[in-house]
Amino acid sequence: VDAAADGTPLFGICLGMQMLLTSSEEADHVGEGDVEGLDLVPGRNVRFSTDLTVPHMGWNELDVERDHPLVEGVDGATSGTSRANGAGGSVDGEYAYFVHSYYARPDDEDAVVTTTDYDVDFPSIVADEAGNVFGTQFHPEKSGETGLRILRNFVDYCRA
Repeated sequence: VDAAADGTPLFGICLGMQMLLTSSEEADHVGEGDVEGLDLVPGRNVRFSTDLTVPHMGWNELDVERDHPLVEGVDGATSGTSRANGAGGSVDGEYAYFVHSYYARPDDEDAVVTTTDYDVDFPSIVADEAGNVFGTQFHPEKSGETGLRILRNFVDYCRA
């Protein structure tokens, strides 16, 4: 946490992304209240509705909400094509692999880089305000070329 605060890049995957947030309601089901997170990305993790099949498992589409170094080269992420720039942002044909029961709700919508729809649009990539802390709710290591591209982008960011 201290290293991230000093600017060292940090990348969280799945639960690792959820840990970047301030808290999680994961202990609510046993009456324990919220579990404390690292608070590197202010916000809270919440459980998917009981009306949905949980865990959310499988391939889902990424929707780019804003340009970011992590999604550079991902279809739909080039300058002028993200939703933030008013052009839709669906990453047609580019999917990522998910296995999770909770999703992030960052306090600041600017922390959201991509979203994914599973009855609710949830953040599938988040980044902190300083720009050195990143997280993916999906597993990039299991997400084919799209996941490898995102991991390469993180490595390139670290080398810069």
